[in-house]
Amino acid sequence: MKIKIVIFFIIFFTTLIIFFFSKNLAVLSFKKEEENKINKSEKIENNNNDETIYSSNIIKDVSYSSKDTKGNEYLIFASEGEIDYKNSNIVYLTDVQGIIKLENSNEILINSDYGKYNISNFDTIFSKNVILEYLNNVIEGEYLDFSIKRNSMIISKNVIYTNLENILEADVIEINIKTKDTKISRYSNKEKVNVKSKYLNGNN
Repeated sequence: MKIKIVIFFIIFFTTLIIFFFSKNLAVLSFKKEEENKINKSEKIENNNNDETIYSSNIIKDVSYSSKDTKGNEYLIFASEGEIDYKNSNIVYLTDVQGIIKLENSNEILINSDYGKYNISNFDTIFSKNVILEYLNNVIEGEYLDFSIKRNSMIISKNVIYTNLENILEADVIEINIKTKDTKISRYSNKEKVNVKSKYLNGNN
């Protein structure tokens, strides 16, 4: 009788131990499976993020250059550029600097907070805190439309023209790059001033 009781307890405890370990193994297996799923999910998410960065239309440290048959050169730099999804020829720029190197003339420097550059024809719109510098002449405004095809720069919105002798407020200043003529317009009193070969020649 005692032997049967001993055998019973041995079988009981053995079964209990087997059940306990089997349950723990099942729990550990489940946890491991869940961890694998999480790791796999994180890996997919990271890959998606990498793909997003790779396919982004943001470009850092942008620079473009162009030169015409007469030797005039146009350079533009920006800390950041964003390509227009609808038109890949258009790039929106941040912290912009333009340099116009005219043949047999001094450089013209243009700085602005933002810009819109056309890769196909090099036309550029500078906007917000625009500053144009040439020799001792400085023109400030909020908008500058530069076109190589049109051979002109048009500065508008809160324009202030400064040289060693004068400070002039205007609504629009238009500079012909080819002829070097400058036209200053003041709409408030309907007065227009034509300056012949003055600004770009630096004879102020």
